[in-house]
Amino acid sequence: MCAMKIIGITGGVGAGKTQVLSYIGEHYPCRIIRADEAAHLLYEKGQTCYNAIVGLLGERILCDDGAIDKAKMAELIFGDETLLAGVNAIVHPAVKNYIKEQISYERARNEADYFFIEAALLIEEHYDEIVDELWYIHSDEAVRKERLYRHRGYSEKKVSDIMKGQLSEDAFRHHCRRVIVNNGDLEETYQQINAIMGDLRHG
Repeated sequence: MCAMKIIGITGGVGAGKTQVLSYIGEHYPCRIIRADEAAHLLYEKGQTCYNAIVGLLGERILCDDGAIDKAKMAELIFGDETLLAGVNAIVHPAVKNYIKEQISYERARNEADYFFIEAALLIEEHYDEIVDELWYIHSDEAVRKERLYRHRGYSEKKVSDIMKGQLSEDAFRHHCRRVIVNNGDLEETYQQINAIMGDLRHG
């Protein structure tokens, strides 16, 4: 088997990154890590980020059993740049270290051809230093907004606030080697994925 390729998947909120990765996971021998899920793992009692987050935000974010209530935490830090920056300074390095450990683990197992990392902030957090390629999942802004309104129940203001804080289209395209357009025609999206994976296999 060839050396395992490390690929970062990024894109704006509502672009369908999870959808793309679900397809890849079903059709190709790979390990997939989503940064949000890794962060939630590290929030758990006894894990790397727990004590530091509780120290920063206080016991008001805890459930009765002492676990971090992620909804309370999100509500507390949303719109508070100071608290958000404090949480990010705790969580982002820990997630990156966790991902590096998992890459080493999968290399030692030697069973996966590909290791995919999905996160909205791959570019900002300099994951280009640890991946072989960055891929950008693009959806038109109107499509993304409709998905967020319909599937996540977000308000127009919340969607606007989130999108303002994300990279521009030009920035995503500048940093990413490949672009997958995901505007709703899933067969078209899957064809793009298969073509790219074919290039990787023969490259």
